[in-house]
Amino acid sequence: MLVTLDDVRAAAARIRGVARRTPVLEVEPAEAGGQPALALKCENLQPGGAFKVRGACNMIAQLPAVARAAGVVAYSSGNHGQAVALVARAFGIPAVIVMPETAPQVKIDGVRRFGAEVVFAGRTSADRQSRAEAIAAARGLTIVPPFDHPWIIAGAGTAGLEILEQYPQATTILVPMGGGGQISGVSAAVKGMRSSVRVIGVEPEGAARMSASLAAGRPVTLERAASIADGLLTLRPGDLTFAHVRALVDEVVTVDDDAMIGAVRWLFRRARLVAEPSGAAAVAAALRAGVPGAVAVVSGGNIDPAAYARYISEDQASLERVKAAASTR
Repeated sequence: MLVTLDDVRAAAARIRGVARRTPVLEVEPAEAGGQPALALKCENLQPGGAFKVRGACNMIAQLPAVARAAGVVAYSSGNHGQAVALVARAFGIPAVIVMPETAPQVKIDGVRRFGAEVVFAGRTSADRQSRAEAIAAARGLTIVPPFDHPWIIAGAGTAGLEILEQYPQATTILVPMGGGGQISGVSAAVKGMRSSVRVIGVEPEGAARMSASLAAGRPVTLERAASIADGLLTLRPGDLTFAHVRALVDEVVTVDDDAMIGAVRWLFRRARLVAEPSGAAAVAAALRAGVPGAVAVVSGGNIDPAAYARYISEDQASLERVKAAASTR
C-alpha cells in the first residue's frame, strides 16, 4: 500500500523540532540568456548534513515507549546512520549503527559524534543488514531501515511538502535516488498536492538499480555498483519503494561521475553550498536538462575535506585519482 499525502502531513508534525525546514534557494544562470534559474532544496543543511533525519525521526517518534527505551539499530553507508544516531540522541535512547568497512571516515566520525555505537560489517548492504538483524535479535533493539518502510518514506516526503509551499512555481522536481525512500515520499506528497508537477529520479550510471528494475517490471539486484556517489550504491531497490516509483515517478535518469563532480563544483561556485557527489546527482541532471521551474534536491553534504578540495579544483590528474578510488559494491 502506497504512502498517502495525509501520511506525509502527519510525519511533518512529528518531526518538527528535530528535522529542519531547509531553504529553497534560486540560483541564477551564470550568463544572461543562458540556462533558466535552478532552485535548490538544501537538505545538506539538515542536522546531520542530509535528508535522512526526516525519515529516522518519523519512525523513532512512532515506536512504543518500551521499544524506544530499549534502543534502535540501523545499517547504513553513512547518512542514514548519522540521522538515526542524531534522532536517538534527541530522544535519549541508545543506538547501534552497522556501517561498511569502506565507509568514508567523515561519516563514521559523524555517527560517533552523535553518541552511537559503530559496528563494521563487510562491504555490501546485505552484509550490513544481516549484522543489524543479528544485533537486534540479541539485544532486543528495533531496526530502523534506510528506505523500505512506510514511516521512513513518509518522513522523507516532508521535503516535497516544503518544496511546493516554498516554491509554488515549481514545474519539475529532481531527486537523487539510492534505495528510493526519498523519491517515494516526495512523489507521494507532490502528486497528492499537485499532480501536474513532474518528479524525476536521478541515479548514478554505475548503480542504476531502479532503471534496471523498471525495465524488468520488478525489483532486481545488480551484481555490482561502482561510483563516487557512495550514498547511492544500493544494489537493489526496496519492494515498497519500487511500487512508489512505478506508480508516481514520471521519469528515472542516470548521471555519470564526471557530471556529479561538475555539479559539486557548480554548487560551490554558484551557490556556495557544500554537497557530496550523492547529494549533487539531481543538480547534475537538472543542469543537463535546463528545464524552467526545476527544483533539484541537494540531498547531502557529508564529504571528506580532501576529496572535496579535489572536486572543486581544476586539477584533472587529482580528479582522476579520486574517481579511480571510487566506491564499488
